[in-house]
Amino acid sequence: MPAIEVSAGLLFRDGRLLITQRPVGTHLAGLWEFPGGKREAGETWEACLVRELQEELGVAVEVGRLFDEVTHEYPGKRVHLRFFICRLTEGEPAPLGCAAVKWVTAADLQTHDFPPADAHLLAALPSAPEFGEKRF
Repeated sequence: MPAIEVSAGLLFRDGRLLITQRPVGTHLAGLWEFPGGKREAGETWEACLVRELQEELGVAVEVGRLFDEVTHEYPGKRVHLRFFICRLTEGEPAPLGCAAVKWVTAADLQTHDFPPADAHLLAALPSAPEFGEKRF
């Protein structure tokens, strides 16, 4: 079965990371995740992320380096996710296409429920140097 390709952003600011909550009525509703969405045919991973963050959060971003990628099997579907470090360039994140937005510390990540596909990333994130940087 072909994988659904998803591009997700890791936006850091003052030692915190932005997470979003999946809306009611969607797959994995209520769980927290990293903002982004499905890549359209012919779209680059980076262009997808710029578009999705504008639609979902009403912000403009600069997409930086690839931080991690993973393929995960759910019952009846497979997803391939790429997580990119992003820099907020315009706007303040608002829950336009999600239930909620929240800035969290590395320790806060453990207190939120995330989809199983994010497990590998969640293990790597606490040691990310971006958590200590104050420029984002």
